[in-house]
Amino acid sequence: MPNSKRRVPTLTPQVAFWITAAAFFTLMSFTTLPTPLYGLYEQRDRFPTVVVTAIFAMYSFGVIVSLLLAGHVSDWVGRRRMMLVSAALLFVSAIMFVLFHGVVLLLVARFVSGLGVGTLTATATAALGELRARAGGSPTLATTLAGVANLGGLAIGPLIAGVLSVVAPSPLVVSYAVYVVLIALAALAIAFVPETVSPPRERVRWHPQRITVPRENRAPYWAAGVGAFAAFAISAFFGAVAPTFLATSIGDRSRVLAGFAAFAVLASAAVAQVVFARVAVRRQLLTGVVSMVAGMVAIGVGDVSRGLALFLGGGVIAGIGVGLVFRGALTAAGGLAEEGQQGQVLAGIFLLAYVGLTIPPLLIGVALIWLPLIWVALAFAGLIIVLILASGPLLLRQMGDRAGE
Repeated sequence: MPNSKRRVPTLTPQVAFWITAAAFFTLMSFTTLPTPLYGLYEQRDRFPTVVVTAIFAMYSFGVIVSLLLAGHVSDWVGRRRMMLVSAALLFVSAIMFVLFHGVVLLLVARFVSGLGVGTLTATATAALGELRARAGGSPTLATTLAGVANLGGLAIGPLIAGVLSVVAPSPLVVSYAVYVVLIALAALAIAFVPETVSPPRERVRWHPQRITVPRENRAPYWAAGVGAFAAFAISAFFGAVAPTFLATSIGDRSRVLAGFAAFAVLASAAVAQVVFARVAVRRQLLTGVVSMVAGMVAIGVGDVSRGLALFLGGGVIAGIGVGLVFRGALTAAGGLAEEGQQGQVLAGIFLLAYVGLTIPPLLIGVALIWLPLIWVALAFAGLIIVLILASGPLLLRQMGDRAGE
């Protein structure tokens, strides 16, 4: 008798690899969609800039919670299932943005989208590596493509929203309605991706993500964490505060420009990882540190002089540093991990990175209650320069020691 159970057809590993990368890119792009739209929310719901930073930070808080509680769950429940959970959470967030108004619901919608990203990033990255291995290809492409899908997706979201806000009616509805469809299509594609994780033989008891700090190498480990914190703080600045800066200090309220500013920083971070993929990690890290410092200096000068070209150019240069420093921080921290503890060690770096995406916007928002934006932006640029100059030499020394082994 023929088997009555009909199996869902799956894609070949080679095709599934590219489908997963495309879905990863699409889902990540949704998470930065609101960036150029915050000005419209301020006008509609009549709240100050400090609320914008809180809404942005709520997303990061959702990512942190999700990373701690579910970032590792795909190791035993499966990559495909957790990617579908991520798509479902992002779909719910998009629906909330379309249907509901008010600051509280904006906070909740951003928190839900953060939960979706926390379950997505590590899962999709692992899935790409495993699918690439099944297809018999080099793991280097999987690592590079994971970075491009992550940062590239984050980069394109603000640009799409900025353009739609100008060419489409009701931008606070149309932008999200488009992504309701795109997220549904991404989920449908993921459903046909073959599972790369075998079910465990014994039942696994859930536990929060464990984070391990190497005992004998705490100084270089914390240097890696500080570098990751600084890199993501720059992304947070352009995602949460740059649109307000462009409107108030430079006098340009174009939502396309606001979206382009965030796009330029994140896109340069993604492109830098591709361009420097074959360069020695220590040289990547050195280039990243120099780029981050030079970029923040240019942003500070553009802030004081109200120069748009300097501000955007500094953002692009700093974005190169964001991509290379974060990659170097992960590599340095991974090299410090003992056998069997690499995932736990890297989890700490990711956590510090997302704290950089959370705390600085909140502090900036509070500071804006008493201080002009121009001074707050200048102080932020100075703080990032101090952090990267403090952590950079330790990271470079660590990579030099590894090269000499």
